[in-house]
Amino acid sequence: MRRRLRLSDLPGLLAGVVTAILLVVMLYYPVASVLAGAILVDGRPTLEPILSIVADPFYWGLFRFTAYQALLSTIASLALGLPGAYVLSRYEFPGRRTIRSLTLVPFVLPSIMVAVGFAAMFGTEGPLNRALVAFGLAPVELLFTLRIIVLAHAFYNAPLVVRVVAAAWETVDSRTVETARSLGASPRRAFLDVVVPQLLPAVLTSALLIFIFTFMSFPIVLALGGLQLATVEVWLYDRITSLRLGEAAALAVLEATITLGLTYAYLRYETGQAATRNVALRARKRLFARFDLERFAIGAYAAVIGVVFFGPVLSMLLASVTSVNGGITLEHYELLFARREAVVGTRPDIAIRNSLVFAVGTLALAVPMGVVISMLTERDTLIARAVGTLAMVPFAVSGIVVGLGLLQTVVFGVDVFGYRVQVTGAVAIVAAHAVGAYPFVVRTVAPALASMDDRLVESARALGASRTRALVDIELPIVMPAVAAGAAFAFAISIGEFNSTIVLVEGGNAYTMPVAVERYLADRTLGPATAMGSVLLIVTSVSFVVIERVGAYGGFE
Repeated sequence: MRRRLRLSDLPGLLAGVVTAILLVVMLYYPVASVLAGAILVDGRPTLEPILSIVADPFYWGLFRFTAYQALLSTIASLALGLPGAYVLSRYEFPGRRTIRSLTLVPFVLPSIMVAVGFAAMFGTEGPLNRALVAFGLAPVELLFTLRIIVLAHAFYNAPLVVRVVAAAWETVDSRTVETARSLGASPRRAFLDVVVPQLLPAVLTSALLIFIFTFMSFPIVLALGGLQLATVEVWLYDRITSLRLGEAAALAVLEATITLGLTYAYLRYETGQAATRNVALRARKRLFARFDLERFAIGAYAAVIGVVFFGPVLSMLLASVTSVNGGITLEHYELLFARREAVVGTRPDIAIRNSLVFAVGTLALAVPMGVVISMLTERDTLIARAVGTLAMVPFAVSGIVVGLGLLQTVVFGVDVFGYRVQVTGAVAIVAAHAVGAYPFVVRTVAPALASMDDRLVESARALGASRTRALVDIELPIVMPAVAAGAAFAFAISIGEFNSTIVLVEGGNAYTMPVAVERYLADRTLGPATAMGSVLLIVTSVSFVVIERVGAYGGFE
């Protein structure tokens, strides 16, 4: 018998309607307005803007270079990440859990902060060149080269490889390996014929995801490469700042077509590999049991990781307390917290205040939206899959496009039933941050809801509880750790968001810490940039600790 809609069910229905309206206003309509600019000229449909870009050799080269650097970055990320996945999955050692938790870094670390660390580490006066000069070697110039962009991308994405592949490696069925060995296969042959095929789906999944991320990379390329190494994202931003909005819209359409296609392929492949199976887990070896060639290689790998991963962060922290003369100073932090002087038109105290206020506003929007969407996608139905796919659009659409769409619509103003609706840049920034953050809430809350025993909710409903009452009294208390992790993700993402913010902040005082960092770097004021980057590191580290403590990684496992 069909259950009739009751008055007590209305809050849940209302929440779904409000979430849908918010997504239309903050995401779908702004993005559609940008894309429409590429096919509508003076109100008439045309493909001329898109065709002009397709026919332009410059843009062919731009897309080729973007794909090329993304491919190199993916290869470098795999090269750095796969050995780490092997060590975490096959060896037991003190600190293993902590190191595995650090693989969450790409999800919480602001990419502009990574750029600051690499500028401090590999700059002309950085530790690398100082060490080379000390050994009588010639310094190297890595800034504004493709090599440092690829290396920074590997720093940012190799932990993702470690996390995904290590999880798959730990579930390799030991019985299949033992069977191969008993039939005469050597350890190498058993690895190639048995282990590699079981790992290949995880490797391909992480590689495809990294390619998408690095294809759409913006802050790292802008800060470390500039226009001379422009990717599609950087050139799109340049077209916007040059007020070439029609050209920017056409470029955004072509980029969105590629990234949406890649994201769809990723989601289809990930879904196809999601089946679970019973396996016999292999026991881990003790890392410090004895010394052999394999453990020597692990030690060499640890040294490389120390330079690539910890070097930039430590260099940034050191540069933030180093004066021009090489002495220890706190003048860069005094600039941020005491003097409140404007540097390149940016007051540090305003940037810090704005970032924190925007992050709180993001939590107020992103967490409820993420919980509601998680509820809507809880069941494996056609509608649930459609909602889930639409909800993940922010993963595939450039933050620059979202920012431009919000700027052209709600910031400039739109007419709704004869009324002019217009918001400030600060409100639009919160909306853009929420759009980028709520999918992470979904990815943590939805798996927790899916793994919950359905009989608990069914029993409550059978006893007369409404859907909303069952949610409040049963489901939310059980998944609260996942909600807390999603909130921490949302806060960290808001604090570090750069792509849409840099578009919406033009000409206003709603700049944030990442925008301030980029302005300092562009003005070659490394001291304030590293100090602000260090503050970013502290704030995001707090978010990371919350995520790690509650242990609700959900869809990021």
